[in-house]
Amino acid sequence: MNTEVRPQPNSPGLVAGIIGCGVMGRGIAQIAALAGAQVRLVDSRAGAAEAAREELLKTFAKLADKGKLDQAAAQAAGERLQACAGLQDLASCHVIVEAIVENLEAKQSLFGTLEGIVNPSTILATNTSSLSVTAIAAGLKHPERVAGFHFFNPVPLMKIVEIIGGLLTAPEITDFLLALGKHWGHTAVLAKDTPGFIVNHAGRGYGTEGLRLLAEGVTSVATLDNILRDTAGFRLGPCELLDLTGLDVSHPVMESIYHQYYEEPRFRPQVLTRQMLTAGALGKKVGHGFYRYDAEGKKQALAEQAPATLPPSRVWLSRARPELAERIAELVAAAGVPLESGDRPSEEALCIVTPLGEDATTCCLREDLDAKRTVGVESLFDVSRRRVLMTTPATEASYLAMACGLFGATGTPVSVIRDSAGLVTQRVVAHIINIACEIAQQGIAEPGDIDRAVTLGLGYPLGPLAWGDRLGPITVLTILKNLEQQTGDPRYRPSPWLQRRAVLGLSLHHKEI
Repeated sequence: MNTEVRPQPNSPGLVAGIIGCGVMGRGIAQIAALAGAQVRLVDSRAGAAEAAREELLKTFAKLADKGKLDQAAAQAAGERLQACAGLQDLASCHVIVEAIVENLEAKQSLFGTLEGIVNPSTILATNTSSLSVTAIAAGLKHPERVAGFHFFNPVPLMKIVEIIGGLLTAPEITDFLLALGKHWGHTAVLAKDTPGFIVNHAGRGYGTEGLRLLAEGVTSVATLDNILRDTAGFRLGPCELLDLTGLDVSHPVMESIYHQYYEEPRFRPQVLTRQMLTAGALGKKVGHGFYRYDAEGKKQALAEQAPATLPPSRVWLSRARPELAERIAELVAAAGVPLESGDRPSEEALCIVTPLGEDATTCCLREDLDAKRTVGVESLFDVSRRRVLMTTPATEASYLAMACGLFGATGTPVSVIRDSAGLVTQRVVAHIINIACEIAQQGIAEPGDIDRAVTLGLGYPLGPLAWGDRLGPITVLTILKNLEQQTGDPRYRPSPWLQRRAVLGLSLHHKEI
């Protein structure tokens, strides 16, 4: 492909066309103009390009007024914006980014039209979030110049862009877009043309596993969200997040990726969100979803049921997993309650177990404990903001009350869930890590890029592979194997990337020669 007429990504002579002047298109135009590109705006709606330009001029002025942008830079960026009458005005562009409706036929038709207008060296980039770049380029005379250039909304704040090469995309095109994305102020990561690319692929674990916990009756909406915010550090619980994005957006993506991967069990959606979508309970945008929202859009909190409490008299702690038991022993000591020292609990003692990918019932059977007196405790994740207790089906109310009194003695909130292999946080985080390992195994992206894309694109407290290293790959593997064994669900089968590195004592970022 002839690239002699295409300037470098950081050249002031670069001309970028933006097709589609909605929120996403305007965001891309904003960062392009601020980075020095000449930006030409086109939209099929009459007056939309000019309206987008005016809106961007106001944005630059506001940034300057707040001191976030120099006045001269704001004026210069505005002068680099041009509203165009139609596609013909993009003939001399060096790169064109489309941000139109997420429809395969529409994007194919647009690029087909552009081929008859632009220079042979012009890069045609699609901002698609879910469609195949290979499919978008199919049928074109020059599919090698088509690539994905996937930004996230709002573009100026979400500092991540995925560059996706289709099956026929020339390497020089993805190299150019990687450099361009970086010059435009974003972290640019390279991904293969697979469903969901990196971020939307890696994000399948959080919501779908949270919904599965609800479907199994393990916990309630409010308790699920509270646990995952407080013990794992997520900014929003899965139900809060689904309400924010809207089920009219989220559920179709869940189904699309599930079907595009030929019903891969790891991505299996749940019936609940399909029912909510059918009922119109979309989330914040309509005032009700998992939560209800007032006229100003403020969430109406669902009160988590406060557990009954009793002061415990005798407490015995399982030492089946010594490293986890030690953490719980510290909490018991902080509550001022002495622990029994024997290998077996005394009569009527409250029995505490620390499951790792198991349910409390299994722990009882393995250690020959009285299930009526046994409570499981989350000990792998942060217990400073919330303690999570898990009953067996036989746990008596008085013993649960003792456990709540014990672990809530210092004023820390206590959440109670029903018996579940892996509790809540173990299940969700291990599932997220496992999906990221499979992304690495399939060569969809480099391990470091997976973590960068997920932390910037999804706001997770850690990249999933780094999280796996922090917990310990062998620990994550143990959780998943126990989940798979206890549920019989191939959803939890460990990725080969995880299995091999765990048993060899390697980091999840370790790459083979």
